[in-house]
Amino acid sequence: MKLLPLILKHLRHNPVRTASTALAVAASIFLFCALETIIAAIDWGLKSASANRLVMRHSVSLQFPLPLAYKARIAGVPGVRRVATSNWFFGVYQDIKNFFPNFAVDAEDYLAIYPEYELPEAQRSELLRTLKGCAVGRDTAERFGWKAGDVFSMESRIPTYRKAEPFEFVICGIYEVDLEKNPSTTGSLMLFHHKYLYEGTGQRVQAGTYIIEIADPEKAPAIAQALDAMFENSDAPTKTETEAAFRAGFVSMGGNLALLLHTIGLAVTFTILLVTANTMSMAVRERRTEIGILKTLGFSDRRVLLLVLGEALLIGLAGGAIGIALGWVGIPLLPRVPFLGDALRGFPRLYPTPQLAAYGFGTALLVALAAGFAPAFLSYRARITQLLRSL
Repeated sequence: MKLLPLILKHLRHNPVRTASTALAVAASIFLFCALETIIAAIDWGLKSASANRLVMRHSVSLQFPLPLAYKARIAGVPGVRRVATSNWFFGVYQDIKNFFPNFAVDAEDYLAIYPEYELPEAQRSELLRTLKGCAVGRDTAERFGWKAGDVFSMESRIPTYRKAEPFEFVICGIYEVDLEKNPSTTGSLMLFHHKYLYEGTGQRVQAGTYIIEIADPEKAPAIAQALDAMFENSDAPTKTETEAAFRAGFVSMGGNLALLLHTIGLAVTFTILLVTANTMSMAVRERRTEIGILKTLGFSDRRVLLLVLGEALLIGLAGGAIGIALGWVGIPLLPRVPFLGDALRGFPRLYPTPQLAAYGFGTALLVALAAGFAPAFLSYRARITQLLRSL
């Protein structure tokens, strides 16, 4: 603690450089926390998928549709409780920056399969009897200031759907999510009737996927195999998998996303390490004479070492604190950023945890310590005659 006033005085020697170095550390810690939060959100979404839901799609790709006639045949397979058609609509409200996930579904069956989308009974009844009706999540409703009864239009970016006129929707319900019971559930979806899409496109639409609820999760592999065998020799063969496997496959379309994000975080951290080390080296070189005088006055090599390391640790401490504060405030706001938010809005747990904050803060201190070690060690070993040679 006796060295603290001297350390603070040294840091004030060049406040612009000190502040810029601390901000560089803060930026790296913020990016580190943001990337780790996204990875954790993806992992959580995969782990929290329901075990009693299967997803059927075309065996080649999601781009190929499935016949609507499959639904009745799927429902007749032993072990299947409910089946709901689901189509990705890719509708845009006013501008692409307003994008939010929207699906055309068999509303009654879909809401029964997904009880985590909590819709009041009166709103559910209104939705089921209104062809143009839709249900939106609380997050999306608050984003646009919507309430039950509001009317809006959307145009799909999918070429097949764009041949039709813009679709008009009536908000019949705003669903809620209980993040304590279902922490992976998003409040940003919009759900509307598949029948409305079918009729609005001149009955040209088929099924994108089938969401299948089964009675016994332990029989999921056998039921999936039976379903795929049923359509094996048809013009549209299928691939049926658990909801968790489907989500994992969807994420894998972007490659090894976790490895990519970890690599970016490591590269940024290493870059900031070099910047901080260079800054500390510059600061020590500028104060060679001062360090030599301190040693002449009786400062031991060990105290000089602690002095330089103390400066690095204080910069890391300030940068880490600022970075964690930015992460705590800024990461939950990322879904509101244009274009970037479109990819992140489906992750409901997009906020840093206390464990991640502690991890990030520790990383900042380790980076600062590693960056300050080389110049501190050189100061430790330097002789007084070398330090005062310029006098």
